[in-house]
Amino acid sequence: MPPSTPPSTVRRRRLGAELRRLRERADLSATEAGARLGITQSRVSNIEAGRYGVSAERVRAFARTYDCWDEALINALAAMTGERRRGWWEEYREELPSGLIDLAELEHHATAARVSQVINIPGLFQTVDHARALFRETVPALLPHEIEHRVSYRIKRQAILYRDAPCPYTAVIHEAALRMQFGGPATSKAQLEYLIAMSELSNVTIVVIPFRGTSFPSAGHGVDYMCGPVTQLDTAVLETAHGSALVDSAARLEKYRMTLDRMENVALSPAKSRDFIHRIAQEL
Repeated sequence: MPPSTPPSTVRRRRLGAELRRLRERADLSATEAGARLGITQSRVSNIEAGRYGVSAERVRAFARTYDCWDEALINALAAMTGERRRGWWEEYREELPSGLIDLAELEHHATAARVSQVINIPGLFQTVDHARALFRETVPALLPHEIEHRVSYRIKRQAILYRDAPCPYTAVIHEAALRMQFGGPATSKAQLEYLIAMSELSNVTIVVIPFRGTSFPSAGHGVDYMCGPVTQLDTAVLETAHGSALVDSAARLEKYRMTLDRMENVALSPAKSRDFIHRIAQEL
């Protein structure tokens, strides 16, 4: 049997998508691009689909061929070719949905992250007990070992907040998420106290939108917005009833940046948010 093809990573797929966008802006077909680059049309298509890897030198050759001279973008794309080691999330690829694997990879490479949550505490701020209580409510029900896989995966994601160059992380959390008592009052109180502690990290900003008379956009779903080294390489991850959806088109990314800006503008300040969370915890 031929060797199996390694799974395509979200980073490789994004690099391929950006190269396709550059080709299309240059008004070249894959066949024409391949002829200019000295490779086959199928090679071009496979690179664009994320099925084949590509070197930094080749990325720069693509950019020249497509008449792209944006050095910041070219350097960022070239840097996306250098990953050789498997990320920790790959050990979960056979156990978890692909959307969760993509999310961990995006978080790992993000230069900053912005998230909004209405019903749930953001995953990177969840305690083990809170996460386990959430996963017990999954429909269809998860088996005990599946719950533990998801809990350990969720906790490992939190490493980006503590590494040598921690990811700047801003979270907008609605009061509804703070008052949901997953796991009961004791678990909820411990979760809120942990959230307060997390808010004191220098790279973390947590702001709360209270119930009282405040309207805000996109109230129906959570958004994880991962910033790339250049704006063109940002990615929004949307929660849906059927899993995660990735957004990387310029117009839609601008929409979610504006949405998060508006949410932060109507939220309490970080200091007032911390006091607000503390008051809710004291009620439990």
